[in-house]
Amino acid sequence: MRKLFALLLVVVLFSGCSKLVNAPVVTVQDLNVVSVDPTGAGMELYLRVQNTNSFDVKLQGYSYDIKIMALPLAKGGAREEVNFPANEETDVRIPIRITYADLLEILKRKPDPDKIPYQLVAGLDLDTPVGQMTVPVKKNGTYAIPKKYRPAAIFGKLADFFKF
Repeated sequence: MRKLFALLLVVVLFSGCSKLVNAPVVTVQDLNVVSVDPTGAGMELYLRVQNTNSFDVKLQGYSYDIKIMALPLAKGGAREEVNFPANEETDVRIPIRITYADLLEILKRKPDPDKIPYQLVAGLDLDTPVGQMTVPVKKNGTYAIPKKYRPAAIFGKLADFFKF
């Protein structure tokens, strides 16, 4: 009976401890194309993390899945440590790599370059004083391709390059 009581006490204490940690508030700030090279495009996802706790929590890693027009675009993750100080906001940058094959699948659907619908599902793996937790991040929105990265601009530059 004592063992059962001790086990119940431990379960109650640990379940109560998780209530002592508030999940940080994560907002998607921006999603930008930052480079185009022979292998594909580089994008960066900018998040703002507000730690509402009275103690620091630490990012241990993240995962993400981005869909454009319901097509898988990029999926990945990394192990990266970032400290989120107590009662402060911290900006986090997540690099994303996209292949030309994935971009061509999207271009086949002839999207409006000013309003391309996207869906982001991500998870931030955090270390807290009472253990690990994953904070989910979900965002649906539209993305406008910067004019310098639109196919017409890129093909125009290629045409200019081949003119003698």
